[in-house]
Amino acid sequence: MQPEGVAGPEHTPLDSATRTPMAVSARSLCRSGDDHCARGRYAQAETLYHQALAVAQQVYGDRHVEVSVICNNLAVLYKHTGDFQKASDLYQRALAIIEELLGQDHPDTAAIYHNLGGLEHEQGRHAQGEPFARRALAITMRTFGPNHPKTAADMAALAAILDGQRKYDESESLYLRALSIFERDYGEKQYDIAVNVNNLAALKEAQGKLTEAEPLYRRALEIKESLFGAEHPDCAVTLNNLAVLLRKQGKYGEAKAAYRRALTLLSRSLRSEHPKILVCRDNYRTLLQLQRKQHGC
Repeated sequence: MQPEGVAGPEHTPLDSATRTPMAVSARSLCRSGDDHCARGRYAQAETLYHQALAVAQQVYGDRHVEVSVICNNLAVLYKHTGDFQKASDLYQRALAIIEELLGQDHPDTAAIYHNLGGLEHEQGRHAQGEPFARRALAITMRTFGPNHPKTAADMAALAAILDGQRKYDESESLYLRALSIFERDYGEKQYDIAVNVNNLAALKEAQGKLTEAEPLYRRALEIKESLFGAEHPDCAVTLNNLAVLLRKQGKYGEAKAAYRRALTLLSRSLRSEHPKILVCRDNYRTLLQLQRKQHGC
C-alpha cells in the first residue's frame, strides 16, 4: 500500500453562473457529496452524487462543465471504494466534456489528467499512469509556473508514480520540491503535506533507510489525525505503512497494534474485498507468522 494515491486537484473547481433553483440544487447535492466523501462516508456520498448528476443532466444536458464536475467527483469516490472501472469511465467522460469545452491545455483538463494518473497508481499500474501525470504537470507548469501549489501537487503525483517504478532519483527530487512549496504556502498541517511526507517515507524505506522513514510516517499520521480525526479511514493507509516499517525493525508489538487499528478503520467504510483491506490483512498475517517463528511455535 506504500506510496499513497495522489493528493491535490481531485475535485475540479469548475462552476457555472446559472442560478436556477434546480442548478443550485445540483451544486448543493454535489457539495454535500464532497463533504461526506471527505469524511469517509462513502455510501452517503455516492447517493448524493448520483442525485446531483441526475439533476445537473436535466438542467444542462450531457455536455456541460457542471456535469463534468460531478462525474469527476463521483469518480474520486469510486477510486476510494475500489470500483476502478466505474472511476475510469467517469473520469474519461469528465475529460471528454472539459477538452471539448475548455481545450486540452486548460488547468481543469490537467486536474482530470492528474486524477487519471492517480487511478492508475492506485491499481499499481505505474507505467500506465506516468503519461497522465506528466501531461498534468506540463499544463500546470505552463499555466502557473514552477513554484505554485497546483504545480507542486502534480510534481508529487508524478513522484509517486515514478517511485512505483523504482525511479528513485527523479522521484525524490520531485517529492522534495513539492514539499518545500507546500510547506511555504500551507504551513505544517495540510493534506497534501501528509500524503507527500508519507510517500517520501515509503521511498526512504524502499532504499533501506528505515530510521529516516519512521519519523516521516509518524509525521504524516499526526497531520492526518489533526485534520480528520483519528478514526478517519485515510489514517489507515499510513498506519499500514508504519506497521510494515515497524515489522522490518523487529518492533512486532507496535506493528501489531498499528495493523489492528488500520484494519478496524478500513472495515468501517470499505467492503471486505477492497484492495487496501486485502493488503493490510496480508501484511498482518505475515507479522503473526514471524511472531510465531520467533517464539518457536
